[in-house]
Amino acid sequence: MRGENRTLRLSRGQRVQAVCVLGSGLALDVSGGAPSECKWFSFRNSPNIEIEVVNSDPSQQKVLNGEKLWPLSQRTMVEFRMTEPSTETNDGKITFTYYGKGSDAPVDKAGVYLTGIELSLDVDADRDGKVEKNNPQKAGWSWGPEGQGAILLVNCDKDSMFSRTVDGGDNIVLSKMDLLDMSKMVLRIQGPEKLPTGYHLLLYISATDAPNLGIFYLHDKVYTHVLGREKLFYKARYTGTRELEFYVEGLRFPDAGFNGLVTIRASLLESQVEGIPETPIFTDVVTFRIAPLILTPNTLEPIEVYVCSVKDNYLFLKEIKNLVSEAKYKIQICFEYVNRGDRWMQDEMEFGYIHAPHKSFPVVLDSPRDGELKDFPIRELLGPDFGYVTRVAASSEVTSLDSFGNLEVSPPVTAAGKKYPLGRILIGSSFPSSSGRRMTKVVRDFLNAQRVQSPIELFADWLFVGHVDEFMTFVPAPDQKGFRLLLASPATCFRILQDKKQEGHGDVIMFQGLETKRWTVTKVLSTDIIVQENGYAQHCIDWNRDILKRELGLTEEDIIDIPALFRLHQDKAVAFFPNMVNMIVLGKDLGVPKPYGPVIKETCCLEDYVIEQLKPLELHCTFIDDVVSYHKKLGEVHCGTNVRRKPFSYKWWQMEEP
Repeated sequence: MRGENRTLRLSRGQRVQAVCVLGSGLALDVSGGAPSECKWFSFRNSPNIEIEVVNSDPSQQKVLNGEKLWPLSQRTMVEFRMTEPSTETNDGKITFTYYGKGSDAPVDKAGVYLTGIELSLDVDADRDGKVEKNNPQKAGWSWGPEGQGAILLVNCDKDSMFSRTVDGGDNIVLSKMDLLDMSKMVLRIQGPEKLPTGYHLLLYISATDAPNLGIFYLHDKVYTHVLGREKLFYKARYTGTRELEFYVEGLRFPDAGFNGLVTIRASLLESQVEGIPETPIFTDVVTFRIAPLILTPNTLEPIEVYVCSVKDNYLFLKEIKNLVSEAKYKIQICFEYVNRGDRWMQDEMEFGYIHAPHKSFPVVLDSPRDGELKDFPIRELLGPDFGYVTRVAASSEVTSLDSFGNLEVSPPVTAAGKKYPLGRILIGSSFPSSSGRRMTKVVRDFLNAQRVQSPIELFADWLFVGHVDEFMTFVPAPDQKGFRLLLASPATCFRILQDKKQEGHGDVIMFQGLETKRWTVTKVLSTDIIVQENGYAQHCIDWNRDILKRELGLTEEDIIDIPALFRLHQDKAVAFFPNMVNMIVLGKDLGVPKPYGPVIKETCCLEDYVIEQLKPLELHCTFIDDVVSYHKKLGEVHCGTNVRRKPFSYKWWQMEEP
């Protein structure tokens, strides 16, 4: 309502008092205070008031004793505004003098007494980390490099050891560190020490926004929860020139039915007579957008690796620790008293972060799978400046596709002329024409609602486990593109084996010590069922290849095929030998499942092929034996590990509207 006029009415014999908020105007029905026989009026005003007469014919004006007289009609209005805050109550004055027809003597007088105050509810609308005064764009929210509008973080970390839940889960502040996660909001007031009787300030939110935010105010050295959840309004006492500092926290991420925008209003209320309801005479509005959860792709620099220790993965764990140590990153091992035998670290959670101009911190997204690792994200990760969020689905809805091996993120891309500077989320789903497994709706809705990483659904239901990380991954590249897409490829594997057979290596044994059945290169190539099943697997991967090329703006030069073979189990595909595309990416160091392919001239030809393909990208491959501990349990290296990575340097709010 800033800048809009409010109407006052004059009554004969009464002195009108009003509070005028700078930046807004008042319109006075000047004829209401005039005797019926009056046809002219004049006025005088104090220098802190600007005044204009409307709906009065200027050609009919006249001058009497050096004073300008205005013709009076029922439509005549006087519009005015105060130019500076008052130092005392009623220090702005306008006196109206009324004249009758043909009379040179005044018939009557009326007066208006004004108190001017400056009032603004302020936030960091220009996104520079500081709360500026009265930004004209603070009530809205716009995207882009020139966009305006304040940002709010979901207060989903746990800054105090005494908290029973995430910080936003209660209405108390147990640590001043907690305030740093919140966005500051300032109610700025400038005016006299007191206002006329009958005025006070009110901060309020809608019932719709109440579950989405909380607001705290420092009162008697305690940060008191004043708005949010069941509290819809807060009466603030007017005590002259001052700044009231509030701290605002987000309570919910954008989701189905909630676009992430919340609005807070501050009104100056007027009560003309005790017992009669108050009316707002001025309202200032601010809008926040709650920061989305941003998930991180393999191509961002690692910070820490997570892996489980279980009774049969000692050698695997040793190789992972060596890889992480040589790559110079940190590692956190989840022991059996926490994991209770659940080794699938990738499936339990996905790492991301939230970012506002004043603060950023990592957040773990806990999957609905709820295996024995379910306590790990809360017990071992949630803490100061480390947030937690989950989406709960009915147990009957949860399938293997709800594990987060089925959730990957592309690097930044441009597709069909649209830029995705934070990449795109990739999730596995059923074939478009089937009624197969699909990631549960609560998770899909949540991912879509974040907006900044526009999700793509791929076809993963052809796989027994059904995860996208079984046929694809991304690795960094030192060129302008910045990455390559790696796709599992039975066709490439058959071509390599065919070449080796033609070179006279058809009798070389594959999967030495891996399979009880004896497989030679020739036997694999000549077994019809293997050829047929992998023809089907290649067809499914090619379906996804086309989607990825279209939705990520890729060409064939951006894709590297990694040899792989599959077998069908209950009409769904599982990896025949350790699936090399299911790797851990640590910068230029890759931990790749050891494929146990044909050993020719003392090296595995499948390993040699992958090394050769990735060498131009300056990537170093370490082949890790995961056969007993992961492969035979239908997973590989990527499934058994997880990586927290540095955030994007790009600021999400600078995106063109997604």
